[in-house]
Amino acid sequence: MSVEELKELIDSKMATGTVLAIDENSTPKAIVITSAQIAPACELLRDNEQSYFDLLSCLTAIDNGPDVNTMEVIYNLYSIPLEHSLMLKTTISREKPELETVSHIWKTADWHEREAYDLFGIHFNSHPDLRRILMPADWEGHPMRKDYEEPPTYRGMKTIREEEDPI
Repeated sequence: MSVEELKELIDSKMATGTVLAIDENSTPKAIVITSAQIAPACELLRDNEQSYFDLLSCLTAIDNGPDVNTMEVIYNLYSIPLEHSLMLKTTISREKPELETVSHIWKTADWHEREAYDLFGIHFNSHPDLRRILMPADWEGHPMRKDYEEPPTYRGMKTIREEEDPI
C-alpha cells in the first residue's frame, strides 16, 4: 500500500483530525498523527488486514530544541507478510513529553520506549517497566536533549575529558 492509501485507511477508520499531514520531505514519506491518537492508529495499522504492520522495527525521538519547544517521536513499521513499510511521526511538547505506550501492540516497543525515556525524557504512559536502560539508574538528565549539560563527574569519576595540550 502507498502512504496515501494508508492515510485514507486511517482517515476512514479513525476520528477526524487524527492524520495531520503526509510529510513529503521524510524518507520514506511519513504520516503525521496527532499525539493523542498515536496508539490507536498503531493498533489499527497492526490489526487491519490491508495494512497488517506486524513489526515495529524502530521507535526513536528527535529533540527540536528549546527554541521550538517540541520533540518528535518516529515509529517505523513493517509488514512481513505484505512486504510494505510505513513511517509515523507525532509531535509532543518538551515541557511535558509524554505519549501512550505501544508496548501492548508490539513487544519490541518495550525497549525502544525505555531508550527514548532514558535519552530524551519522554514518558510513555501505561508502559509496564519504564526505567533507564542505557544510563545508570541514578544518572541526572537525558543526554540526547539539546540543552543537556554533562556533569563533570559521576560518583567521583571524571565524565568530561579535559582538552589535551596539542604540543
